[in-house]
Amino acid sequence: MSLFHGLSAFPITPADDHGVVDVEGVMRLTAHLSAAGVDSIGLLGSTGIYAYLTRAERRRAIRAAVQSVGGRTPLVIGIGTLRTDDAQALARDAEAEGADGLLMAPVSYTPLTQEEAYRHYAAVAGATHLPLCIYNNPSTTHFTFGTDLLERLAGIPTIAAVKMPPPPEGSVADELARLRAGPVGKLSIGYSGDWIAAEALLAGCDGWFSVLGGFLPTLARTLVTAARNGDAATVRHCNARLQPLWALFRAFGSLRVAYAAIHHLGLSEAQPPRPLLPLPDPDRQKVAEALRACTEEQA
Repeated sequence: MSLFHGLSAFPITPADDHGVVDVEGVMRLTAHLSAAGVDSIGLLGSTGIYAYLTRAERRRAIRAAVQSVGGRTPLVIGIGTLRTDDAQALARDAEAEGADGLLMAPVSYTPLTQEEAYRHYAAVAGATHLPLCIYNNPSTTHFTFGTDLLERLAGIPTIAAVKMPPPPEGSVADELARLRAGPVGKLSIGYSGDWIAAEALLAGCDGWFSVLGGFLPTLARTLVTAARNGDAATVRHCNARLQPLWALFRAFGSLRVAYAAIHHLGLSEAQPPRPLLPLPDPDRQKVAEALRACTEEQA
């Protein structure tokens, strides 16, 4: 199976108020995900606060995760940053530390043109031998990949996948069919936006890049396994139980909910990086109630 197929679980990266990574915390979280049997771990994604960490701290996180999983679970490392040369350096760091793949968003301050994004990806993809996944995340980067750009990027040998944002609900199957009918179809096509995961999995997407998988990996794996087995009833049943959590993801942002969730589950006491603030107590209680609703049956 391709590196970018199945369940890719995205944990937080525990760090202190100064952005110093808690390596023992990284090891604990990644070991938890590996033991749960996720298909890959998406380290230093948006949930992993990559944009708030220095190059040195990112490398420390990678080293800790590699040591923790010991080759049992593939590691996909986020390398997004403003400058092309810095992204190339992050890619080389990841390769040197033993990562299995890369994930890159088109981070920018000055909005990128389609040509600038193409050259950025081409340069970074050529910096290592690792397979690279395009991180299409317009809600964060404010950059929209045109179809022509995705088709051009699909022709770069080391670009192997694309992580698509959630389209309007009810349209995943049509979008997936359209992408697969053209040059983008040579890539593994996965989706983020956990609230459309059931729809995407039932439509036959290659991968689910999951925030939920970063703190409830067994439940997330149940969804993926059921979809692989053609068990739509189980997928829909699990998804129905997850609706309160999906509503919180959309209301507060999945990152803030993820921090509240790992606190409630006893996985970490880390706080989000400032200026982000943890959810206030009433909203943390909503997260706890949503977690109970979706895990009672699993217990």
